[in-house]
Amino acid sequence: MGKITVETCEIEGLKVITPTVFGDERGYFVETYNYNDYKEAGIDQVFVQDNQSSSVKNVLRGLHFQINHPQDKLVRVLAGEVFDVAVDLRPDSSTYGKWFGVLLSAENKKQFFIPKNFAHGFLVLSDYAEFAYKCTDFYHPGDEGGIKYDDPDIGVEWPLSGEALIMSEKDKKWGGIREYTESRG
Repeated sequence: MGKITVETCEIEGLKVITPTVFGDERGYFVETYNYNDYKEAGIDQVFVQDNQSSSVKNVLRGLHFQINHPQDKLVRVLAGEVFDVAVDLRPDSSTYGKWFGVLLSAENKKQFFIPKNFAHGFLVLSDYAEFAYKCTDFYHPGDEGGIKYDDPDIGVEWPLSGEALIMSEKDKKWGGIREYTESRG
């Protein structure tokens, strides 16, 4: 391996990946994904779709998931800085409803692997950020689920600046994890 360093998190399945960066006076080179290295690190997924978004400071996207077509995600930041969060929604998990957050930036080049059945979201901390992620299933319109970002039962400690958040109307309307759990029967 050697090209990536993988840190496990207190929630099983989540992984923070730091690639090796080769730099000199010209700039840098980094291999952002190599199937063999990731497989050796225990991330043996086939990614079928890449997505990219741009956002301004204080945009909060999430917490999202797909209901019937869950996705593993490998996320990273191309420009700027975000606080990225995953919430465990695996019904039989001992960490169900727990969250983990990591600072991802163009500078630290870290990546975050989020397995299926986690809700995911991020808050933009820089003036501007570009966010990219690989998914193991295609996006299915009408299969979206979400949990409100500030659900007290989860207690995500977002690094809020005191300025107003910028969110989609859909993200403002999600229920909490209790509603989600009850809806699953």
